[in-house]
Amino acid sequence: MSMFEEKNIKPMLIGAESEPFDSADFIFELKLDGERCIAYLDENGTELRNKRNIKMLPKVPELKDLHIHVNCRCILDGELIIIKDGKPDFFEIQRRSLMSNPLKIELASRQYPACFTAFDILYHVDRPVNDLPLMERKKLLESVIKKESPLFAQSRYIEEKGIAFYELVEKQSLEGIVAKRKDSKYYFDKRTKDWIKIKYLQDDDFVVCGYIIKENNVTSIVLGQYKDGSLVYKGHVTLGVSSEDFREIASQKKLESPPFKVPTGNENAVWVEPVLVCTVRYMMKTQSGGMRHPVFKGLRRDKAPEECVESADK
Repeated sequence: MSMFEEKNIKPMLIGAESEPFDSADFIFELKLDGERCIAYLDENGTELRNKRNIKMLPKVPELKDLHIHVNCRCILDGELIIIKDGKPDFFEIQRRSLMSNPLKIELASRQYPACFTAFDILYHVDRPVNDLPLMERKKLLESVIKKESPLFAQSRYIEEKGIAFYELVEKQSLEGIVAKRKDSKYYFDKRTKDWIKIKYLQDDDFVVCGYIIKENNVTSIVLGQYKDGSLVYKGHVTLGVSSEDFREIASQKKLESPPFKVPTGNENAVWVEPVLVCTVRYMMKTQSGGMRHPVFKGLRRDKAPEECVESADK
C-alpha cells in the first residue's frame, strides 16, 4: 500500500530555536499561527489530517475541495489557519477544532473560513519525494498548484535575508519566522535542526492539571509539563469561566490530590485528570523561569500531554 493510500504521515518537526540570522544556505518563511496538517489530494477528493492523524474536514468542511487547486495526486504539508483582522488567529482555529455541532461549525466556517497554506510536498503522482532537497521540493510544489484562492495558498519564502524579514514580522506583531536549510531532506516524525524557529511572540504547551476559581468570573488554570517522565508544576494562567475552553476543562474527571508537588497558594485548586493540553503565549521568561504576561491561547487536540516536555532553558 502506498503512502498516499495509508494516510498515516507524521510530519517533520522544528528541532532548534535561534536569534535572527542571515545565511545563503537557508530560506526563511513566515511562521503561521495555526494547526499543522497533511493534505492528501487527488481527483477523487481531499483528505486533511492533523499531527495526530485526526481527520479535520468535519471541522473545516469549507476545505473539502482543496484538490481542485492541484493538477495531480500529491501529499502536501502545511498549516491550517484562520485569518482574523488580517492575521492568523490561533484561538479561532483551535476553537474550531474543538467544535462538534455541525450547525455551529457551518456558521463558524461562514464567519471565519479556514485556509490551508502549503509549504512542502511529500508525494508526487505515484512516488514519495521526501528525499529530494528542499529547493527541489519547493519547485515541485509550485508546479503542482494550478491556482490559489482564499481557501488555499502556497507559502512564500525569501532567501538569505533572515534578519530583515524578522524585523518586518516583529513590526507586524506576527508569530515569527522559520529558517530551513536549502539542501535538507524531509524526515518523517523527526525533529531536525535543518528547520529553525525564530520567534517574536513566545508560546509553550502545557498540561492542564487543575483550576482555581477567582473573583470576577475568572479562573487560574494550573499548568504542568513533563520532566524525566513525571509531571512538574509550571505555574498558572488566567481564563474566563464563561469560555468554551473552561467548560471543557471543568468537565474533566476530578482528582482528590494534585498530580505533582505544588507550592503554597494552590490549596483551593480543583484538580483534574491531566489529559488536556493548552498553549500559553508570553512576552519573555523571568529569571526564575516563570512567564511574563502569560495569556491563555487555547486548548489543542493535536498534541498529547506527554509531548509537553520541559526544555533545558525553562
